[in-house]
Amino acid sequence: MAAPGFWDDGQAAQKTISAANELKEWVEGWESLDRRLNDLSELAELAELEEDDAVAAEVERDTETLANDISALEFRHMMSDPADKKNAIVTIHPGAGGTESTDWAQMLMRMYTRWAERKGFQVEIMDLLENEDAGIKSVTLEVTGPYAYGYIKAESGVHRLVRISPFDSQKRRHTSFASVFVYPELDDEIKLDVKESDIRVDTYRSSGAGGQHVNKTSSAVRMTHLPTGIVAQCQNERSQHKNRANCWKILMGRLYEHYKALEDEKHQAVEDTKKPIEWGSQIRSYVFQPYQLVKDHRTGIETSNVDAVMDGDIDLFINGYLTRKGNLTPDDSPLQ
Repeated sequence: MAAPGFWDDGQAAQKTISAANELKEWVEGWESLDRRLNDLSELAELAELEEDDAVAAEVERDTETLANDISALEFRHMMSDPADKKNAIVTIHPGAGGTESTDWAQMLMRMYTRWAERKGFQVEIMDLLENEDAGIKSVTLEVTGPYAYGYIKAESGVHRLVRISPFDSQKRRHTSFASVFVYPELDDEIKLDVKESDIRVDTYRSSGAGGQHVNKTSSAVRMTHLPTGIVAQCQNERSQHKNRANCWKILMGRLYEHYKALEDEKHQAVEDTKKPIEWGSQIRSYVFQPYQLVKDHRTGIETSNVDAVMDGDIDLFINGYLTRKGNLTPDDSPLQ
């Protein structure tokens, strides 16, 4: 950075600085883990010499914590896609199943919100359309934090619920579906060549359940990318300016996924993953009755602790899928 002419090209200099900071983060992370390991080794020797059971128990607890932290850092190091470290935009839509599915979509929204809280991420509702009876017709969440997209992108797909319906007076078992799609929130480090003339912007009045939250002005915004037909909309804020900004974020994230899928033959095109939100399309099944089981059909990973999963404990599915799938991006990808 001190070399003559380094700052002549500001964009190239900034890219170099960003890469250097990322490497520095990994080095400092490993150095911190190494120091903790050395401290634990010395503490273990002390516990053995003095035959101190309390210190030995402390060493055992800290060793387990250190092992988990090492695994977490190694796992993050697998994420080589330039978008992995970005914030994420998560969209949930109910599918076949009527009110059951709109309620299921709301349950998934809570599950991902709880998961994000467990990971230390921030969640903001960018767009929400409530159902008149129960649940939601759609929701778009912004999950903010380092590597948010790298983790939660594993959740894209159709999710199936089997339970005794609380909306059925005869207490019959119902099957419901909801789709989850995840996009990265782009910043200046990843650029898309999108012409303003290719974007059609429509404004309209937002609406809410039961006539609530109805905006008397045309503050809701819908953006359509004409060359691809990709659409994004946002109506959650009362300010058209905020809705426009959020809508742009959503649209850019979807366009990034679209173009990345076209350029990377190793990844299935995003539109191809958008199977019908119905039987046979699910990536994961959540069975509440007659037994309790959550099973990921891509990896075979399953658990009977349904309550924990619905409370956001889904790392076993995310880690299992990402480890199995791999997170490699071709070196010649134009989106890096």
